[in-house]
Amino acid sequence: MDQQQPPEHLASELRALREEVAAFQKHRFLRAHDSYRHMIFYNFVRGLALGLGTVMGATILVSIAVYVLTQIQIVPVLGDLVGDWAKDLAFEIDAGRAGGE
Repeated sequence: MDQQQPPEHLASELRALREEVAAFQKHRFLRAHDSYRHMIFYNFVRGLALGLGTVMGATILVSIAVYVLTQIQIVPVLGDLVGDWAKDLAFEIDAGRAGGE
């Protein structure tokens, strides 16, 4: 069998591909996932950030929605319900303190 040499452009493409793979293996993301310990720590921190961001975002959106709804004159009942709920809650807390002493 006579083996033929690959064309020069194929050899240069193969060299370029090897260089790209070597550069990709040095990437920070892959280095962070090269061991289970690093991968678990990375995913733990990522989960904390995701959870904190979700809670903060939901809190901000709900507070804006409640503020906007309380400012609308068409729905005055919402302001009364929130005010009455807060008064009832404060009354129950005071009653619990007085009964527990």
